[in-house]
Amino acid sequence: MEQQQIIVRKMARALARAGLVTAFGHCSVRLDEKSFLVCAAKPMGIIKPGEPGTVVSTDAPLPEGVLGEVRMHQQIYKRRAEIKAISRFISPNVVTLAALGLTPKARHGQGAHFYPQVPFWPDPALIRNDPAAVGVAETMGKAPAIVVNVNGAVAGAETPQQAVALAVFLEDAARVELAALNAGLADKAPRMTEEQAKNRATWQGRIAERMWDYLTAGDPE
Repeated sequence: MEQQQIIVRKMARALARAGLVTAFGHCSVRLDEKSFLVCAAKPMGIIKPGEPGTVVSTDAPLPEGVLGEVRMHQQIYKRRAEIKAISRFISPNVVTLAALGLTPKARHGQGAHFYPQVPFWPDPALIRNDPAAVGVAETMGKAPAIVVNVNGAVAGAETPQQAVALAVFLEDAARVELAALNAGLADKAPRMTEEQAKNRATWQGRIAERMWDYLTAGDPE
């Protein structure tokens, strides 16, 4: 358990270092089929070494002190056995694009992971009840991430390193999408084909691990 605690804390601080969270956001790692570990309920960038997260069941009410939107983690883990880690983040470009009712399309290398584009949850309310969390998880489907309207996004992956990398990639895909819109070329600019995206959206070559190394360099743990 101690190793998972360290990983969750490093995930939290990495997301903060990447500028993807401020006072809000959370992350988790799966412990087993029915439980996961979520980071401490505080701004992720100031979670200190040794500060414990909380074990949460996928089939029970949230423990006292756990943030309400952790319900999304519950519902995603219940439906996606392959997902072992989740990043919940509120990044600037993702939120700006969501305010226009849009999500990024697969236009560049990092955006290829989200082909053809990221699913969108339309309700702007915070996800603080079980029916809404179920709706988010079902709208996400088999995608690696979902934009939760103007409240940011959620990304899930097979490793903590990939879950952090996907958050970075989604924010960069949103940056590119906004640039295309600002240039007036969003409808004309190229998009990746399914085959191109499949070939480009690879984790080989330590892609996630290199992003992890970059974002955790100098981390106190």
